[in-house]
Amino acid sequence: MALQLIDADGVEALTMRKLAAALDANPMSLYHHVPNKDAVLRGAAQRVGSQFRAGEREDIPWQDRLRELALDFWELSHRHPKLMAYSFARPDYIQPEDPFWQGLVDLLTAAKLPAPEIPRVAATLCAVFTGLLYGEVTGALQRWSTLSAASAGPDGEGSPPLTKDMVDSMFNCALDAAIVGVEGHVARFPDGA
Repeated sequence: MALQLIDADGVEALTMRKLAAALDANPMSLYHHVPNKDAVLRGAAQRVGSQFRAGEREDIPWQDRLRELALDFWELSHRHPKLMAYSFARPDYIQPEDPFWQGLVDLLTAAKLPAPEIPRVAATLCAVFTGLLYGEVTGALQRWSTLSAASAGPDGEGSPPLTKDMVDSMFNCALDAAIVGVEGHVARFPDGA
């Protein structure tokens, strides 16, 4: 129910009282199950994370696994953009046990990246993907996409809004660049060490 309320009105609008009303419960009874709103938000984020498919197919090259992993993250983020915008602003939103993180670690291991490099490369990939998504939900991506347009005014006025296809294309461009970047990094360690 909390996730439905967040999807409808955003994280800021969620209160324990509203959640209790939606559940037809006494607000104080919620505190028998969760200590506070932050715990509810963590639970909602975990619920969303449990929907994530970790790109575990080992029968395809790591590059394809990375593409599947990133696209699944992209799609999941678009199903719950208000919760994801809140989560992206938290430094602890990706945990070591998260399926997304585990999927990244597994596929970078399959790419034969040396173990000490894996956390740094995985963190970089997380920053690239979440940065693009955060830019989209905050409107920054729209603004940046109009900076060089001759017909746009100083704040992007006059430029058409980004369509879903345009944003998907931008994400795929970033994903292609990320894959090439990881391939180049892996090539620096030909013996895997």
